[in-house]
Amino acid sequence: MSTQTQKTSHERYQLIHDDSSNRLALTGDFTLAAFQNRFKKLSAELAEYAKNPYLCWDLTGIRHMDNAGVVMLWQVWNARRPDQLVLRKEQERLFERIENLPKDVIKPKQRDWLWPIHFVGKKALLLWENLTNVIAMMGQLLLDCTFFLRHPAFIPWREISANLYRTGAQALGITALVGFLIGIVLSYLSSEQLQMFGADIFIVNILGISIIRELGPLLAAILVAGRSGSSMTAQLGVMRVTQELDALTVMGISHSQRLIFPKIIGLGLAMPLLVLWTSAIALLGGIIAAEIQLGLNYYYFIYALPDAVPIANLWLGLGKGTVCGVVIAVIACHFGLRVKPNTESLGEGTTASVVTSITVVIIIDAIFAIIFSDIGII
Repeated sequence: MSTQTQKTSHERYQLIHDDSSNRLALTGDFTLAAFQNRFKKLSAELAEYAKNPYLCWDLTGIRHMDNAGVVMLWQVWNARRPDQLVLRKEQERLFERIENLPKDVIKPKQRDWLWPIHFVGKKALLLWENLTNVIAMMGQLLLDCTFFLRHPAFIPWREISANLYRTGAQALGITALVGFLIGIVLSYLSSEQLQMFGADIFIVNILGISIIRELGPLLAAILVAGRSGSSMTAQLGVMRVTQELDALTVMGISHSQRLIFPKIIGLGLAMPLLVLWTSAIALLGGIIAAEIQLGLNYYYFIYALPDAVPIANLWLGLGKGTVCGVVIAVIACHFGLRVKPNTESLGEGTTASVVTSITVVIIIDAIFAIIFSDIGII
């Protein structure tokens, strides 16, 4: 009897041909650590051999086998043993265990060709749910405002003052730094372009309109959304995790009046002040850069600024800041109350709060720019 042995380049199996049958002898370690990045390649090669129903599978040459190796072979065999199989006793127990599993556990996952529709549908339903909850929170805020107007003694002045300090006074440093640097960059780039046309004095118009009308409110809102908005969401989320919100409910204390209302009012009052502060510091940076780059005296800059920028731009920026502050607080409180009592949900809620707040702030800025396009422009 002549026997011909052929060893493949993979070095994990040998295909042995003889006069009576074909035998595939597996060798080496069939473990997750041994597979590394070659799992898919080996699985595809063995699947080709599994198409031969007369092939004898010899697993006695395998040194070590773990669950990863058993599952791979089981999937290669389409969840049933081949007709000819040679095993050791310990390997027999592994395959008996996977054979006794419920069928739905080992059922191969089928590709869902309608997954784009399902994905879009889930996102649309989630958007609708968040939108309805935000609208409900705004309605509750109006009811709370009506209640406090009728009963001024119940207004939580201490909570409002604390939120005003945390969202306003403690944010002065970061908003000043960012505003100052943005003012320098904008003034430097604009002055280089204006010098080409000999229109140096128009740096006042460019800086005044762009900072007071757009960049000041937008920068302050984005910084507050990332700083104060995330803090509000995390605070409410931690209260959910530690069951403090449940304790307030048991004691009959309203979440909206003691937690939500002070945060929204505090940030709504702090944002216009932060916008004014950020715009002033950004203009200061622009003045310094203009004097260095163009030699434009800061006395002239300050004198020409009221004539170059109508006062309507200032009120527009402050109004935009107030709206953004209220919206950021509402979104932050909404995602904070949606946090589930686990740390993973807390991180996801904080991330969603910041991303949503920044996105909505940019949308609000675009809406203001379109609606008030004819106001404050000379």
